[in-house]
Amino acid sequence: MKKLLTALKRCAAAAAAALAIVSLQPVSAAQAAPSPVVGGTRAAQGEFPFMVRLSMGCGGALYTQQIVLTAAHCVNGSGANTSITATAGVVDLQSSSGRVQVRSTRVLQAPGYNGTGKDWALIKLAQPINLPTLKIATTAQYNTGDFTVAGWGAAREGGAQQRYQLKATVPFVSDATCKAYGGLYRGLVASEEICAGFAAGGVDTCQGDSGGPMFRKDNAGAWIQVGIVSWGDGCARPNAPGVYTEVSTFASAIASAASTL
Repeated sequence: MKKLLTALKRCAAAAAAALAIVSLQPVSAAQAAPSPVVGGTRAAQGEFPFMVRLSMGCGGALYTQQIVLTAAHCVNGSGANTSITATAGVVDLQSSSGRVQVRSTRVLQAPGYNGTGKDWALIKLAQPINLPTLKIATTAQYNTGDFTVAGWGAAREGGAQQRYQLKATVPFVSDATCKAYGGLYRGLVASEEICAGFAAGGVDTCQGDSGGPMFRKDNAGAWIQVGIVSWGDGCARPNAPGVYTEVSTFASAIASAASTL
């Protein structure tokens, strides 16, 4: 078990309302949460059309127009599930213009997920959402440089989730540097997780951002997903980067799982 309040997974505590205040009660690593984006700026309407807000208080991205890629710790196992509502098409969660809301039909949590590593899951929707999808990295080629993160999570540690989608840029942190920060980071699963953030802190994902994508431009100038918001030691603290599921490690497994939905 990882400690809270220091190890906040980036999902909100099963909030039904998009703007609910995150509970900071001690929970297990599988339930723990990272935020909206700390130190971010407001995203423009349509800037990241693949972004999805999930009703349990997490984020996600359209892997296909009918499948959302999110974090394993945001869902409770695999199987039929009609309890999740996916909201897409808006940066303002209170806007009705262009907003699309679709219920889930099935969830597939990463096989073998036990609260450490393998933090990915797929949610099948009742019908397709006619918006662009976000391709995922299939090699480690793009696991470096500067990344974009976006979400409706808290703008400060322990704060409320946001009405408007925020975005920020965070730099890659090597596995060796990330582990050297000590504490929780000694438990980094280097083959399955990737770190990003500033040594000085100030910019990070936080509660409510869990499951959302970390992405950058590929060589053709298109967005490509390299990470999934997973966990961190608080939000935007110095020497405490965000930790993200390394998507390229699981690209084949994700594709295989999606084909079964």
